[in-house]
Amino acid sequence: MKKAMRNFGFIAIALVALTFAFSNTALANEEGPSKNVTELKFIGNKENQPVFELNLKSTVEDEYTVTFRDEYGNILYAEKFKGVGLSKKFMLKSDDLSDAALNVVVKSKKNGTTEVYSINRSHTYVEETTVNKVK
Repeated sequence: MKKAMRNFGFIAIALVALTFAFSNTALANEEGPSKNVTELKFIGNKENQPVFELNLKSTVEDEYTVTFRDEYGNILYAEKFKGVGLSKKFMLKSDDLSDAALNVVVKSKKNGTTEVYSINRSHTYVEETTVNKVK
């Protein structure tokens, strides 16, 4: 019994040693290609028109093309921006938009990356009635 326990201990130590010997540590390398991080968010309504904010969080100067398209592929808005760490706000005319999806395409010229966002609109009507006891 003692011999079996001692063999089990040696096997456990050998397994731990082999695990540490053959494991690789992956370190982050900052010298690789820079990644552009884009973020599109709804920030509210102004004069009953939806307003969106696009944040382009890059560390190098790049040229971006932003295109808004409707469900049929028609271009509603397109513009090029150049810079580092840009932030742009867009107000859309809700009269021209239907309840169908709207696609926003952000292309990076330097990295050749394309990111697509989909904006889905829905209307709901909420009526709330409360009854409070006065006395």
